[in-house]
Amino acid sequence: MEENNLITATRLIVIGGSAGSLRTILDILPDLDTGLQAAIVVVLHRHHVYDSTLTELLSVRTSLAVKEAEEKEALMNGCIYIAPADYHLLVESDHTLSLDYSEKVNYSRPSIDVTLSSAAPVYGANMAALLLSGGNTDGTEGLEEVREFGGLIAVQNPVVAEVEYMPKHALQALDVQLVLSNEVMAGFINRFASGELAG
Repeated sequence: MEENNLITATRLIVIGGSAGSLRTILDILPDLDTGLQAAIVVVLHRHHVYDSTLTELLSVRTSLAVKEAEEKEALMNGCIYIAPADYHLLVESDHTLSLDYSEKVNYSRPSIDVTLSSAAPVYGANMAALLLSGGNTDGTEGLEEVREFGGLIAVQNPVVAEVEYMPKHALQALDVQLVLSNEVMAGFINRFASGELAG
């Protein structure tokens, strides 16, 4: 394991998406810095059938470590954590992850809102959130909390999203700082991780 993976992440980027977002994530991964000084958490609405393949699918697109999140696991720089299907993924105050099987939020488990809301007070201004394509309102409330704690919030430009509803709803409800086209998302993540961007 690379040295940067052994350092507890002081910066966190959460990427949330639903229908139509996987293709965008696959496009982002190859352009991420190999020594990324942040942890990335990916929360996708997905089905059990994809459990065994999603980690492999993402791993072949990046040199960063990709793994399904586990209970009590510490967030480390240079690692991408995927929320397991059918569990909410929470960020604890000691920068570890926990899994929760409580009721669905916005018809979803994992819920983007749950992850963002738990991470916002822990990482504050050292957190960025990116909301991608999807067909429901999950993510909007969580983005609002990230912003309230000083974090940076961004959404995919609805014009280029495969399903525009999720990012469009966030834009209508919130004062979103950045609206990103697909080709600049990796640069956004790299710049935030390096400290060049702030909330």
